[in-house]
Amino acid sequence: MDTGSFVNYQCPVCGSLNEAFADPTAGPEQTFVEDCTVCCRPNVLRLRIDQRSGEVTVDVEFEG
Repeated sequence: MDTGSFVNYQCPVCGSLNEAFADPTAGPEQTFVEDCTVCCRPNVLRLRIDQRSGEVTVDVEFEG
């Protein structure tokens, strides 16, 4: 069973590179909020995990 992986995303506020954990056991589509590790602004992440290939697509936007 796949235990998940980290995926990179860019903060839409400051442009810094961050990473989030993609957990396939949480379902193929996930939405959650994570603060940027540099500017601390909240980002809404939408992850889509392809069940066959395990490929993760990340969309991110500022929560404010």
